[in-house]
Amino acid sequence: ALRLSYLRSGGHDPAILDQLLHLQLEATVLEKGTAGLRRGRRTAPEAPPAVPAEPPGTGTHGLDAALLAVELENRRLEDELLALKVRRERRADAGSRAAQRHTEELARLQAEVGMLRCHAEQTRPWLHPAVFPRPVVPPLPP
Repeated sequence: ALRLSYLRSGGHDPAILDQLLHLQLEATVLEKGTAGLRRGRRTAPEAPPAVPAEPPGTGTHGLDAALLAVELENRRLEDELLALKVRRERRADAGSRAAQRHTEELARLQAEVGMLRCHAEQTRPWLHPAVFPRPVVPPLPP
């Protein structure tokens, strides 16, 4: 939950993600260890195990460790995918927000140009052609 919260809030530092993954691994190992101890106490609290203890890394313990490692790697990859998706969505959001701002700015500028045109047309002196004086042309030589 902590790792997902970190990723959703924009965290993407590989060192921190590795630390969170390591903490999750430790928690999983501790949970499995205490669950195994509890099961052992319930079934035969005073009887020694019938099967000799296997050295670490072999048998079911080795398979459990390998399975746990694969699960943790899958989770790490899922987290990485989630971080990439979040970054891609943020870039897309930023791009669409920028496009929206540009569209709004263009609309504002077009409205301003229209107002300036109206103002220029209203303040321009409109004189009819009959009001203009006739141009004085010098007479042509004979």
